[in-house]
Amino acid sequence: MPDGPTATFVPVTLREPPPPVRWGADALRMSGLDLMRAVRDQRLPEPPISLLTGLRATDVGLGKTTFAMPASPWWQSGAGVFLAGTLAFVADAPLGCAILTSAPPGTGVSTSELSVNFLRPAGIRSQILIARGRLIHETRSTGLAEALIEDGRGRLLAHATARCIISPIPAAAAEALDRQQPSPVRPTGQRAPYLTQPEGEVYGQEVWDTTPGIELMRRFIDGHFSPPVFRLLGIRGIGLAEGEMTVAMPPSGWHLNALGVIYGGSLALLADAAITCATATIIPPATAFSPLDLKINYLRPVFPSDGDLVARARLVHRGRTIAVVTCEIVNATGKVVAIASGSVLILPGRPWDRPVHVQDELASTVGG
Repeated sequence: MPDGPTATFVPVTLREPPPPVRWGADALRMSGLDLMRAVRDQRLPEPPISLLTGLRATDVGLGKTTFAMPASPWWQSGAGVFLAGTLAFVADAPLGCAILTSAPPGTGVSTSELSVNFLRPAGIRSQILIARGRLIHETRSTGLAEALIEDGRGRLLAHATARCIISPIPAAAAEALDRQQPSPVRPTGQRAPYLTQPEGEVYGQEVWDTTPGIELMRRFIDGHFSPPVFRLLGIRGIGLAEGEMTVAMPPSGWHLNALGVIYGGSLALLADAAITCATATIIPPATAFSPLDLKINYLRPVFPSDGDLVARARLVHRGRTIAVVTCEIVNATGKVVAIASGSVLILPGRPWDRPVHVQDELASTVGG
């Protein structure tokens, strides 16, 4: 991974266009279960978000789906550990798809709320991130699912739930699929971005021990500190104050799911990035912090455009051991597309490279 500052860079999602991935009308004629089996067996073309990150369905049954994603070095934060939002990114797919498996043909599922409790951090040594989703309850219009996220060693990393809206796919979308030809199952001539050489700054413990968090965030704003995960997804800092952070991300076609909508997990990771950076602005040297939970409500779908998605995070509570941060994501026209909140455990004297087991830390603290 290259060292030294790089004030300007082009994110992976803007370097070249993603392969044009389209499902034909036959996909809408499948039941949700048959559709997910076709996805698992790679009988349908992979969406851009899967090609970008390697997130894929590995097991499908009625009311359950499992997705897995390699723990690529591209997911590293500036401290080397993965952002907690990476676990939310992985969880969003099996949660919605577990609900989809019980849906009839021509039905779509969209996440309205995603909630994740983080138990253990992930990193390169996790090898692979595995999320197992299970349908809990379903009505004609809504579904509730839960997921457990584990690493390649079988360690539990997080627990997630999601509520989704179940509705017929709009007639206009169905007609558009009828008019187009499906893409080849396996786009060729383009190497998956997550398999390329990672880029960006990952600082050692000596930097975090001697530098206030707000100073590192200023470097982020100036473009001299850009961790691999931000370069992969195109996240950049555009404004800060103590306890506040604003970041932006272009809604590139690489973030699309199979139906041409920006993947909800990308928005969850964007919100978590803003919340993490806002927390960093109040952190003194030699202090690590670990996200405890993240909740995001999706208000409207997001499609690729020339404008940025902007996430504004603000600290609303700072206790002795717990901080609470809220976040709002707006699109290029200023409409709110999602709102989120998260709580963070503050760990004075803890090094970033030492895994933090959240439950043990909470047991050793009193109050917030």
